[in-house]
Amino acid sequence: MRDYQRQYPEFSLCGLNCGLCPRYHADGVSGCPGCGGEGFFKKRPACGVISCARRHGEIEYCYLCAEYPCKKYDNADATDSFISQINQRKDMEKAKRLGIDGYRAELDEKVRILRDLLGSYNDGRHKSFFCVAVNLLELSDIKSVMERLAVETTTDNTVKEKSAAAVRLFECMADRRNMSLKLRKKEK
Repeated sequence: MRDYQRQYPEFSLCGLNCGLCPRYHADGVSGCPGCGGEGFFKKRPACGVISCARRHGEIEYCYLCAEYPCKKYDNADATDSFISQINQRKDMEKAKRLGIDGYRAELDEKVRILRDLLGSYNDGRHKSFFCVAVNLLELSDIKSVMERLAVETTTDNTVKEKSAAAVRLFECMADRRNMSLKLRKKEK
């Protein structure tokens, strides 16, 4: 696994949007380079999905496997880790339908918007919230929220005020889409 590297670590082999994970946007020991990113093996010395992909011909994404979706995906979206896994299969299907270049263009746009949110609207307490919101909402909804934010906030607003406005607008959009923007942790 030490030599495992991927051209596009922002979208994982198993369908997670690594580029929208709080750990991807963290510095220091808690940071993660994404699936197969530089230094990935130091963070994840063992990954069953990578081992499986190697056994199945070094596939780049699970959806390219003849056995997809396999039992590894049974209940994979039942709980979350650092990143929401709700859309994991849906995003794999979207990548399969659009082609990786089409999916990558959409994900790159979401990563760009997330970086803007983290740089201009994060009061230090909403990084995970913004990551979940951008991961789960459709790109058109995210762009709509960003347009409203640009109208409702100015450079005169404090980061705390801008953050509150962003959270409110994302929560309103999520309510309209009948979804929650909270990570679902495993019960102990």
